[in-house]
Amino acid sequence: MLLVEIMIAVVLIAAFIQFQRVKRQTNYKTALLASHIDSSLEMKRTLAMGLYLRFRKEYEDDKNPIKENSIFIKQDPFLFESFVAEVFEKARGGSTWVSPPTGDFGVDFEHVTEEGKFLGQVKCYKGDLAFDSIATIHYNMVKQGSIGGYVVTTGSFTKIAKEYAEELNIELIDGVKLVELWLAGLENAEQEIKQVLPEYV
Repeated sequence: MLLVEIMIAVVLIAAFIQFQRVKRQTNYKTALLASHIDSSLEMKRTLAMGLYLRFRKEYEDDKNPIKENSIFIKQDPFLFESFVAEVFEKARGGSTWVSPPTGDFGVDFEHVTEEGKFLGQVKCYKGDLAFDSIATIHYNMVKQGSIGGYVVTTGSFTKIAKEYAEELNIELIDGVKLVELWLAGLENAEQEIKQVLPEYV
């Protein structure tokens, strides 16, 4: 009987030691994953800020204007619309058409997919965007019979804007989501290259 009790005690001790080891490994993996997620989000937020600086409008009285140099890219703010349209095309497929800079009634680009036509408005903005852009896109969606819309910004959205967009079939894309779409589009393009030229990749 004593032998059985000793064997049970040994098994319980071994199980406890194994449990502690697995728990330590799990905690380490969880901490590692959390650290990776934080650094990934930090990178995306930095890229979103970079997009804002790349496409923001420069004014005559700017004390610290952004100039293109050997590292920085500085482009006309109107090209932000084309950049975003291209990101959508590469990330989600379909085709896009960019509106002329004037007389577009608040629609900066159209995105046509197998599902139908989506209308988009883009804002190179550093703050939280209010609901006005959402209202403009919604009006144009109804007017043109589009199935959905996007409001895209390098910044984010106010709480009221987010609430306003609910159930309107308008996707709000902040700077981080825009970067995620951009990266997804680059990955899709890379996969296409691998399929077309497998021997070179």
